[in-house]
Amino acid sequence: MTTTTWALARVLRDRDARLYLTGVVISGFGTSALWLASGVWVKDLTGSDGLAALCLLALWAPTLVGPLLGTLADRTRRKPLLIGTNLLLAALLPLLFAVDSADRVWLVFAVLFGYGAAGVVHDAAESALVATAVPGPLLGDFNGLRMTATEGMKLLAPMAGAGVYAAYGGASVALLDAVTFVVATGLYVCLRGRESRPGPPAEGWRKQTAEGARHLWSHPRLRPLVLAGGTTMLFAGLNGAMIYAVIDGLGHSPAYAGVLYAVQGAGSVAVGLLSGPALRRFGERRFAAYGIALTAAAAGLRAIPSDPVALVCSGAIGASLPCVLIAALTAVQRETPDALLGRTAATANTLLFTPNVIGLAAGAALVELLDVRLLSAAVGLAWPASALPLLQSPASPSRTAARSPSDANPA
Repeated sequence: MTTTTWALARVLRDRDARLYLTGVVISGFGTSALWLASGVWVKDLTGSDGLAALCLLALWAPTLVGPLLGTLADRTRRKPLLIGTNLLLAALLPLLFAVDSADRVWLVFAVLFGYGAAGVVHDAAESALVATAVPGPLLGDFNGLRMTATEGMKLLAPMAGAGVYAAYGGASVALLDAVTFVVATGLYVCLRGRESRPGPPAEGWRKQTAEGARHLWSHPRLRPLVLAGGTTMLFAGLNGAMIYAVIDGLGHSPAYAGVLYAVQGAGSVAVGLLSGPALRRFGERRFAAYGIALTAAAAGLRAIPSDPVALVCSGAIGASLPCVLIAALTAVQRETPDALLGRTAATANTLLFTPNVIGLAAGAALVELLDVRLLSAAVGLAWPASALPLLQSPASPSRTAARSPSDANPA
């Protein structure tokens, strides 16, 4: 039995880890289906491309206040919070049955915004619970399997969501998603892990929230990983915004994006299975740095107008881009005290994923001004710089402790 198979078998033999992963697969299926159907639904009702694009923005916007929302996961028990957010989402989604005309599209955006906010709390509670339920040496394997499950659902669920939407309408997709959250709730109820109720907070909400950011900023191993991950996602946004210009250069219709995304998703599924052994072999910093370097090379090579090159590059990006995300999340779970883990994980997610939205917006503007081949080459050359801090030796704990309090202040 290979090391990878042995590690995956150990993760799947753990009852709580198996329940977590099953819940991720089921609820992830519904989320991915709704993500596609909501944009199509708004486009059909209004005829507006801009309003359809706002669906994604409504889902992502709550990550901007992720640290504040994540603090909730440190002020209450995480298992009941996880169950409560699932039930809240299951109750929220049927509101979309009231959307039957363009003048009620605002309700779609309101539900998606609430969906995104509940998702931030859900992810913070889940990250904290997983860190206590899964043995430390297997956290990388678990997070890799989680990535595999999430990306696998992105390959299957959008097609299923599109089929349900075409047959029964957008509200039926929302109902499907609500059912997946109810099923996931049943799985989370079966978790055996016990946790004590947190004591009354000694400080206000604002100071508690700042503690998560302060921990990330002052930690010699977490700070470079999270900063490199955020920079990588900024470049990933720039690269993603060029996809249709790349397809134009290949002489295909926009529908060819589905092929490239499928290949990229397959790469992400594969790396999720291999990430645990790779983290043990290279460590978080080198694993992330190698992933960034490969992603940058693949993004730069997309400047070559060739179908085989485009397909290989998409697969390479899918396999390498998640490396820094898996490494950063695993390090946060290992290096953060349990009492801080909810708000720290939420802060890390905000710092990792918000730059992606910024990159998408900037890339959408740049692709109109510059030749896509020049832009791809420039991104490929600039991107590797984000990996350089990861190849340096981390600061020692004594050096970190010697810094003044103001050095650890993110402001």
